Parts: sequence; C-alpha cells; structure tokens
Amino acid sequence: MRLTVFSATALLVISVLETVRGFETIVGQYGKTIEVPCNIENAKLEDIFLTKWKYTNADRSTGDLLKARGQNVTITADVEYLGRVSLTENLSLRIAQAKLSDQRMYTCMVVIGTDIFEYPVQVTILKTPSGPMIANQAKEMEIGKLTLLGECSTKDANPAAKVVWLKNNISLESDEKVIKITTTVQTDKTTGLASTSSTLEYAAVKGDLNAKFVCAVQHKSLTSDLLSTPVEFIINYPTEKVSLQVISADPIKEGDNVTLKCKADGNPPPSSYSFHIKGKKVKVENSDSYTLTSVTRANTGEYKCSLVDNDAMAASVNITVMYLDITSIANGKVVKQLDESFEPTLVVNASGKPQVSWSKNNARWKSPLKFDKLKYSDSGVYECVVSMAGLVRKASFELIVQGAPVINKLTKRRSNNGNFKVLSCEAEGSPKPTVQWSINGTNATETPYVEGRVTHRITIIPTVNLTVNCTVSNELGQASKSLDVSTLFEEVTVDKQEDSADQTRVAVGVVIGVILAAVAIGLIYWIYMKRTRQGTWKTGEKEDGTQEESKKLEENQSQKAEV
Repeated sequence: MRLTVFSATALLVISVLETVRGFETIVGQYGKTIEVPCNIENAKLEDIFLTKWKYTNADRSTGDLLKARGQNVTITADVEYLGRVSLTENLSLRIAQAKLSDQRMYTCMVVIGTDIFEYPVQVTILKTPSGPMIANQAKEMEIGKLTLLGECSTKDANPAAKVVWLKNNISLESDEKVIKITTTVQTDKTTGLASTSSTLEYAAVKGDLNAKFVCAVQHKSLTSDLLSTPVEFIINYPTEKVSLQVISADPIKEGDNVTLKCKADGNPPPSSYSFHIKGKKVKVENSDSYTLTSVTRANTGEYKCSLVDNDAMAASVNITVMYLDITSIANGKVVKQLDESFEPTLVVNASGKPQVSWSKNNARWKSPLKFDKLKYSDSGVYECVVSMAGLVRKASFELIVQGAPVINKLTKRRSNNGNFKVLSCEAEGSPKPTVQWSINGTNATETPYVEGRVTHRITIIPTVNLTVNCTVSNELGQASKSLDVSTLFEEVTVDKQEDSADQTRVAVGVVIGVILAAVAIGLIYWIYMKRTRQGTWKTGEKEDGTQEESKKLEENQSQKAEV
C-alpha cells in the first residue's frame, strides 16, 4: 500500500509542469482595494481542481493566503491579512485596505488535471503625498545676501515625493552661491510612509521685486505637480537713482495745474522728498508729489526734487508755460467815413506762433482785415480769434461806415391798371436817411435799410403836369432830385399817337421789304441768264435766242421797278 502511494506521488511530482514566466507588476493605491489577477489564460474554470494563493517576502519566506476547491474557499491567511483577502469569480485575489506591507510578490497556483501552473504578480503600493506648504517664510531680503526664504514640506507618500522650487514658474537649481536647496526625507516607523522637506536659501537681486516663489511636489501617482500658494518677499535695497515726472496737460499753458512727482528706485521707497521750487527748498512729508496751481509764464523754469537727507541724489526737469496775450486798438464801436481807408491794429504777445482768424457777423472773413476804401456794406460786428496750444483769445468791435445821403435813382411808372402812378426814390447814406416828397402821396412804403440803402415809394394821381422833388437827409447832409410827372390823360393821348405812328412805320416797312425782295429775285435771274449766254458762245450756238432772253429779262426788271 505504501509503495502504491509512493509511486503515485512520484508520478505526480514528475508530471508537475512549472511554467516560469516574466512576472506581471500591478500598482495599487494605499488604503484602496487591490485586485491581483490569476492569469489562467485559456483554462476553463470547471477544469481547475485546486486554486491556491500565497505571498513571498523579500527574504524569500512565504505565507499562505487562501485555497479553493470548486466553490469551497478556505482562508489560510495569518493575522496580517485576516479579514482583508477574498477570491473573485475569475480566481483573482482581492486585498482590501491596502497597506505598504502588502507591497510584495503574490503567486496564484492552479492545479488542472495532473498539471500545476504558477502565476507570480508583483504588487507595488503608491501613496499620494499631501499638498505642499511653505513654512518659516522670510519677512524680507537684502540684495546679494543669502537668506532662508522658507521650508516646503509634503507628508505621507510612497515612494518619497520630490520637492522642487520655482521662481516665476522657472525651476531653481542649487549652486551653493546664490541658490542653496537642502532636501530631507523621513519615514514614519508605524505606517512606513515618507515625508519630504526642502529649504530654499536665496540671494536676491533688484529684479526679484514682486517675484513669485512656489514649491512643487512631484510623485508617480500624480499626473501634474502639486503647487503651493505663491509667496512674495520684501526686498530691501538703497536708492541709486531719483526721477522727476511732470503730470499735466501737454503743452502746459497758463491756468493749468502742474504736478511734480518724485520717484526713487530704492526699496522701500522714501516717504518724504525735497522739492526745489524757484530756488526755494520745500519738504513734502508722506507724499511724493508737489502741485503748482494755476501756473503763469512766471512759472517757466527748472524744477528739482531730491532725497530729504541727500540733496545730491536729485533729478530735474524744465517746464515751459505757454501764454497768449492780444491787444486790439479797435474796441467797442468804430465810426468811419465812406471811402475812407481802415485797418484795425492787433498786437499779439505769445510764446509761440499763433493762428489768427476773423469773422464778420459770425461768418468767416478774409484775413488780414484791411479796407482800402470803405463801403456801407463793410459795416458790421467783427471778431478776431487768436489761438495757440489750446489757448484762445478773442477781440471784437463794431464798424460803422457813415456818409452824407445821395439819391441813386428817382423813377416813375404807371400802375398796371393805369389808374395811378408810383414814384420811387432810392437813397444811400448812413445814418439811415430820411426821405421827404414835395407832394403828398398815398400807400407810402419803404424797403428794409440794408447796407446803407433804402427805397421809398408813394402813389399819386396827377391831374395836372407837375414837377416832384425827393429830398433825403441825415445828420451829415442832404440831397434832392426832381422828376417831371404828366397827367394820366396826356399819357393816354401820347400813347395813342405813338401807337398810330408805330402802325404807319410797320406798313412802310412791309412795302420796302417787298420791293427789296423783288429786286433780289430779278438780280439772281439776270446773273443766271448771263451765265447761260456765255455757255452758248462756247458751244457755237446762235446769239438770237440769247438776245431775246435778254429783252425778256430787261422787260421783267422794268416791270418790277415800276411796282
């Protein structure tokens, strides 16, 4: 019996087929459930006689976890895995609440018939590190001095996390001179998790003012780095340069407010400055500005600002205040005589080249303003506008052209219905002339007084022939003209006689026209016959026919002449 058993056992051992293959590696997350596959490839579950899971320690010692025959699963794990391991339907090993100690080799052994197959799987446990924090931050730095900026730390990682420093998103590398980075890693004895700490010592330069420093954590479990909150550091350095800025409208003109702003490149900047205003030193505390209000041309010159404790550390600027003055000799009302010459005088005092324009009664006028011979139409309100660099000055006057009145026209006409006559007297002068007639009329009208001209009209019905006078006057003189006016009856008679004479003249004109037309036709016919006779001589014809034609032509002409 023993021999039989021994023979069967020997046969089984000989038939065991151990397949040694490159083992698979899987990664599990700390504290999560890990599923370790049993790669049975094409084997059918119903063909499997026995399934067994075990683990192998680093020292090659082993331990059983569980085994299964069909649906019967027996947990054989020790205390470390008790309550944390189970078998899935596809024979994978499931480990709950993964620990760092679970990071080892696991082997799935499967018995199919007389064959035994083993599938080793290496399990690696990753633990994501905590977010980085910067502690022990420096309050301020000095240029060129190696200063501890801070300490960045991250905790509970597996494997240990890497910490890097960045300035304005650019990685910093330790050179032990201006950048010194020291990194330490500590492992927790209970959990086995690692904590990484990194300190940064840095020698600042001026360009680091407002620079942002960040520490980043890199780890296998992360798809992107974990970043700390950016921090800025105060960098102290002395003033090396002072600048002075002018804040005002450009260009600066009289009446503007001008602010002088002093700046120093030191950090922290000075809280007070000295301003040198026209040889006078003015200290301004808790401000960097000094304002000149309503500047004038007297404010033109050099201005300086300096440090309160060092006048040599200063800056200066030159300020030019633009100004514009005008003086017009012609002011108010200017009275001139007709035909007199006139050119208003305008004196301009400016810091630059001004633009001068004239207008008359709000309409643009030619420049310069000059009159060789004044007319009444030149009267009006003239305004001069002088501008330069935003400055505008204006001057105006009213030009009045005066002259004694004259009568330009004295006319008469009969109304359309022939019942009365209209007399018109057109006068010119300034001030406005007064018009008087030597007779009384009706329907007196007067045109508007424009450019020194006015027309006065009256209506009369003359019953006798008479002479009418028109007299115009103003404070400078007067003028008169007379006009002969006949009765309406005489004009009608004269008109009839003129119409009869006109008809006689028309009849005579018609007769003369007819005679001239007959003479012209006869002359044309005579020329034609003469040319025909010359043609007969050339062809050798007899001259009798031509003489008869000549007689007929002469008879026709004599008959036309009698007519």
